[in-house]
Amino acid sequence: MNYFKYILPVLLFTTGIKTTFGQAADSVLTLPQCLDIAIKNNLLVKQSEIQMETSRINYQQARENLLPTLNGDITHSLSDGRSLNSFTNGYLNQQITSGNYSLNSSVVLSNGLTLQNSIRQTSLAYQAGKMDFQQAKDNLTLNLITAYLQVLNSEDQLTQANTQADVSKQQLLRLQILDKDGAVTPSQLYDLKGQYATDQLSVINAKNTLDLAKINLLQLMNVPYHKNVRLQRQASDQLPSVYVTTADEVYQKALSDLAYVKAATLRRQSAEKGVQVAKGASLPTLSLSGSLGTNYSSAATRSTFIDSSVVPTKSFINTPTGRQSVYAVQQNYNTSNIGYADQFKNNYGTSVSLGLSIPILNYFQNKNKIALAKLDLRNSQYIEQNTRIQLRQNVDQAYANMSAAFERFKLLNDQVNAFAESFRIAEVRFNAGALTSVDFLVVKGNLDRAKTNFINARYDYLIRSKILDYYQGRLSL
Repeated sequence: MNYFKYILPVLLFTTGIKTTFGQAADSVLTLPQCLDIAIKNNLLVKQSEIQMETSRINYQQARENLLPTLNGDITHSLSDGRSLNSFTNGYLNQQITSGNYSLNSSVVLSNGLTLQNSIRQTSLAYQAGKMDFQQAKDNLTLNLITAYLQVLNSEDQLTQANTQADVSKQQLLRLQILDKDGAVTPSQLYDLKGQYATDQLSVINAKNTLDLAKINLLQLMNVPYHKNVRLQRQASDQLPSVYVTTADEVYQKALSDLAYVKAATLRRQSAEKGVQVAKGASLPTLSLSGSLGTNYSSAATRSTFIDSSVVPTKSFINTPTGRQSVYAVQQNYNTSNIGYADQFKNNYGTSVSLGLSIPILNYFQNKNKIALAKLDLRNSQYIEQNTRIQLRQNVDQAYANMSAAFERFKLLNDQVNAFAESFRIAEVRFNAGALTSVDFLVVKGNLDRAKTNFINARYDYLIRSKILDYYQGRLSL
């Protein structure tokens, strides 16, 4: 019976998870909701955030390097045998317990502006890290919008496939009725049966394409796949308009606003400060240091005067009366160990020092560090230049793809309208028996392909437009 108190909470917890997930899967997800989930769950975005935080900590440490250092040292030791008495600087042959306590502080007064340039270097690197983090979110946003539109495209394709299958089904049912009366030839009936099977296959393929599109979207969100997930329809259901911005305007806007372009510029500026940091290491360093310390020794003793007395010595003198002993005054003292608190107070000492360190010959490390910093700067300059070149090429290519997609969309729109009118006429003639099944199926196939291509062209143009919006930093949801 005791097991039920453990089993019941587990069952309730599991049921709660399934209910919550089922509600989320059956609800209609909007594009902002999908993006919010993706940013929270995407591991690449999280890694970029960690790298940004690492840069922030490096920047914070560079600023804190300007502060003085303060360190405390405590040492306790136990020695036996012949050892040095730190209290008298003499040697003893006994067990001694000793302790040393100190506080040390130092601050760099001047080191060729190395610390200041390091602050600027890490600050620029931190700003570049923030741009990288923003770029990771922008990339995810673009990919998510593309995947979202692909799901909507697949839904429209499935709707179109079902419509095609319904038209074939209605014609097939009509011919089956006419076939019972012998009003149609068997070839016409079998042509429609074959077309209906083809349209059903198109429905199956469209469903599979839709499932794959949903899987791709949910993988970007890093959530489990659920076939019942539904998405809110966007303004993409409307006919898109012409893209008014020119390619050069897109490029100029991207140069000033795109995150990864800013990151390349900031890293080049950070590398320039890195050269100054390396050069500063070859200049003298002026530092101020101070210390405070005290110590303790169990061998430390003090003597207290008690009295004095006259005692004979081992010396003698000859007198007329005979040999007489020599007496001397002896001081009598009481010896006792000095207490811990007294030693801690009495042995207190301080020191202040001003040091100048001049690098003369250090295995040519400073020279090589400067050379490596200059190479890093050149590499950063090449990366910045290449980023701008690649951006220009990508914008030109994206703009050409967008223009071609819009022209294809307009042409297919006219084609759908033309084939729709042709199909209307052909259907009337086919129902009247004035058109063969072969000719009817040709006209129907033309319209079906035109509608399928038109749906693809519309979403292709929308995706190409979103890519250009992304380059301009105004990617809307």
